Amino acid sequence: MWRRLAAPAAPLALVLLASGCTGTSDRPAEPIGEPSASGARSTAVARVCAEPAAGPAKPPKGAVTVDPAVVGDLAAKTRSHPPNTTFWLRPGKHRLKPERYAQVMTKKGNRYVGAPGAVLDGRKKNQYAFSGTAPGVTIRHLTVQRFVAPHNEGVVNHDMADGWVIEHAKIQYNSGAGLMAGARQEVRANCLRENGQYGMNAYKTGDSIEGLVVEDNEIVGNNTDDWERRQRGCGCTGGVKFWAVDGAEIRGNWVHDNRGAGLWADNNNNDFRIEDNVLESNDGAALMYETSYNAVIRNNTIRRNNWVEGRKYAGRGDDFPYATIYISEAGGEPRVRARTDKIEIYRNVLEDNWSGITLWENADRFCNSPANTSTGYCTLLVKDTDRCARPGIAKAPLYSDCRWKTQRVDIHDNRFTLDPSVVTCSAECGRMAVLANYGTYPKWSPYKGKRVAEAITHEQGNRWHDNVYRGPWSFVAVDTSRKLDSGQWQDAPYRQDAGSTFEARAGGRDG
Repeated sequence: MWRRLAAPAAPLALVLLASGCTGTSDRPAEPIGEPSASGARSTAVARVCAEPAAGPAKPPKGAVTVDPAVVGDLAAKTRSHPPNTTFWLRPGKHRLKPERYAQVMTKKGNRYVGAPGAVLDGRKKNQYAFSGTAPGVTIRHLTVQRFVAPHNEGVVNHDMADGWVIEHAKIQYNSGAGLMAGARQEVRANCLRENGQYGMNAYKTGDSIEGLVVEDNEIVGNNTDDWERRQRGCGCTGGVKFWAVDGAEIRGNWVHDNRGAGLWADNNNNDFRIEDNVLESNDGAALMYETSYNAVIRNNTIRRNNWVEGRKYAGRGDDFPYATIYISEAGGEPRVRARTDKIEIYRNVLEDNWSGITLWENADRFCNSPANTSTGYCTLLVKDTDRCARPGIAKAPLYSDCRWKTQRVDIHDNRFTLDPSVVTCSAECGRMAVLANYGTYPKWSPYKGKRVAEAITHEQGNRWHDNVYRGPWSFVAVDTSRKLDSGQWQDAPYRQDAGSTFEARAGGRDG
């Protein structure tokens, strides 16, 4: 990404106070309210960190009982029993042997069920909790905490095995990612809280994650190790990071108070449905969809995001429109198979965020360009990276297919409200934008100059219409210097937001 949304250096407690929050896990959700004029539905949040579902008080039939008084009992009994065994962890604090690699090596179809109060504690000694490539493992009603996975690695499903189900678990206070992901993984009704890097890192070696479900989880306070400060521009932080996932259902989650972005899909993701979530009080963007394809983003409640990062950049005099929903080199592509051939953003309520939606392209970022931060990756339309070079890249079809393009984005029937007295902003907030930079690099690039900026603004089917705006919104088109009011935005040559309504009064709250 050309513009990187770096996380702040402030301690997490100060960040939460600055954003109007007093805690990470037990703060009750504010009521969402009735459906808006734009048609967005009320969304019930998943308050699972404060109100977790209890596991069975007695062992399920046929289960092997695991004793917390015996150090290493869970790993030992997993080794000594066959696949498809159910293990019931008694109440209490379970420990592994005090070696770095003393984790549980799962077997196919194993099921791990926690009794009320069952905790698997890594004691800051063990790197991983559950590892191995065995498919079809289930983990339910278990707290997994204080493991020290390295950067970009995870504690639960460390080896990215397929078909795992993680439900009603608390995965918290770990280094690295709370959990990794494999194909057809189901992550439901969990508390993913205050992990050092991510709540979940949905990355798998070989880019083979298909059919991922992330539903009804509370994802809160992650990136406690503040990785964007430790490795500037790493793009490696937030609530959940998705990498090369094909087919995802992200619904009913409460994603809040994360340092950095809430949800971040980065690099060749496709066919996402992101719906019925509450995304609030994240330091950075609520949602980033980057160098990816084909998504439906609907019926989400999105509020008070990007206050920390938006204010930081504005304080530096940076006039880039840092967004709440940030679409970066991503768009609809009919040639990539999915349930939609657009990025459709509709029936969402965005309230008192730093800004609105930014559609962005970096003219210097394309397959085989040194400016492509996804090193070694090409678009889903060109398999051979070396083809994206002179002379072929200068003409069809490679001229088009070697770029990740922000195209076919349809933004409609949303409600955008902004009260500057709530956000406490006086400049560089409350903006919608469609823009690109001036292409300069590398010297053999066929995308130099304003070509990409003109294309994203006028030629690639990006469209706002039938939205409701309340508050002092402004608009940016082509590049950061072209700032528009609503009349200019609706007039030629942009002709955006046909059928939309604008009410300039501050606040814009419904009675």
